[in-house]
Amino acid sequence: MREEKVLVLDFGGQYNQLIARRVRECNVYCEVHPYNMPIEKIKEYNPMGIIFTGGPNSVYGDDSPIIDKAIFELGYPILGICYGCQFMAYSLGGTVDHAPTSEYGKTLVNINKSSLLFKDCDSTTTIAWMSHTDYVKEVPQGFTVTAYTDVCPVAAFENAEKKLYSVQFHPEVMHSVEGMKILSSFVYDVCGCKGEWKMSSFAKTTIEEIRNKVGKGKVLCALSGGVDSSVAAVLLSKAVGEQLTCVFVDHGLLRKNEGDEVEAVFGPKGPYKLNFIRVNAQERFYAKLKGVTEPEKKRKIIGEEFIRVFEEEAKKIGAVDYLVQGTIYPDVIESGLGKSATIKSHHNVGGLPSVVNFKEIIEPLRLLFKDEVRKVGLELGIPQHLVYRQPFPGPGLGIRIIGEVTAEKVQIVQDADYIYREEIAKAGIDKQLGQYFAALTNMQSVGVMGDGRTYDYAIALRAVTTSDFMTADWAEIPYDVLGRISTRIVNEVKHVNRVMYDVTSKPPATIEFE
Repeated sequence: MREEKVLVLDFGGQYNQLIARRVRECNVYCEVHPYNMPIEKIKEYNPMGIIFTGGPNSVYGDDSPIIDKAIFELGYPILGICYGCQFMAYSLGGTVDHAPTSEYGKTLVNINKSSLLFKDCDSTTTIAWMSHTDYVKEVPQGFTVTAYTDVCPVAAFENAEKKLYSVQFHPEVMHSVEGMKILSSFVYDVCGCKGEWKMSSFAKTTIEEIRNKVGKGKVLCALSGGVDSSVAAVLLSKAVGEQLTCVFVDHGLLRKNEGDEVEAVFGPKGPYKLNFIRVNAQERFYAKLKGVTEPEKKRKIIGEEFIRVFEEEAKKIGAVDYLVQGTIYPDVIESGLGKSATIKSHHNVGGLPSVVNFKEIIEPLRLLFKDEVRKVGLELGIPQHLVYRQPFPGPGLGIRIIGEVTAEKVQIVQDADYIYREEIAKAGIDKQLGQYFAALTNMQSVGVMGDGRTYDYAIALRAVTTSDFMTADWAEIPYDVLGRISTRIVNEVKHVNRVMYDVTSKPPATIEFE
């Protein structure tokens, strides 16, 4: 039986992983690969369908990314989005040019509901997210225009017989009101998928694969206590049992009291009976980060130092073959995929040193998104309060402190963040927020406290709502709650005299500050 999977070919678009996420919401497995994936590899992958992403280039530019035209003769259904739409038109003989009027943001699109792609849309008009300066001026021979806007004559076109479809807008972003219906129509009606990919089968298959790979070898798991590494640890524990040792590195960049909380859950007195080692390496990490202000450099230093600590612990254990990390798909893609832009290097991907003293690194969650990881965690019997705990980056507070990291700054942001999280929970809105935290800016300003002049730091509060962590909107926390948080922080946290709230969505910002 042919395995159901859809291939996303990435032209460097900012929403590449979001497309894959939306396809998986249809219970169809999907992977993102660079646009220059060889034709032979595509044939080996044998997808049910292919999606071209958007991208920052003009298809008629000298250095623009292109795919061999032979891809259109393979017989696979193809959906082009934004740049992918223009690439399809340009490659097959249509005309692409600079648009007389660019379109950005929510746009009213007129659609032809007789198209298989739009058949489930509610009416002949829909709101979609546009982001383009070029446009398809003429469609290739044999293609039909199926959507338009007031300023874009070709907002979608297709050759239904060859199963080639294109849309100028972005159906994958939540601002496209019926985007999921459009992608679902492509996946199910055009590609013929049935939606058979489930998390329960993923857990079972992965445990078996790990058991076969590891054999009788020893495994060291990098356990941070966060959702991803916790799920990875329990997966490995079920696969190899006593062959697994979990090493928790307290790098001094954790949230307040978090080191002790992690040990209470996964340590010797916890419910999981794991071989657990805690390494207190605070001073070591502070020394490495001394004087460093550039975010990418901080991430890489933290990533390398993690590996060095794990290597040292592996020598103490003796003959450890495998290192396990809780890397997930957004980490991989944001750290750079093929020729895509690197948004930020994740300490466990782009931050890895070039030489790692392990036979192999195992990343069982590498192809999953955050909510999929949580589903696996529940399948494995991990308590809900652990599975849905607040996300925390591997580099920890190192990337929530703008500028140089010092022990004093860590103390400041720990205390401010603790107050923030405590007040959010008291207000009963913690379950409504995707992620929320306090960050320490590198800005100092004049203030007045006790009739005296102060010159201290500003804390920035961040809170977002999101379903997938690929896009996010800033959360509208009630003013009275923000007021209580601000009052407590400036009164209880030393060296802070100002609190600010970040009202920027993702994009253009990221959720984290660095």
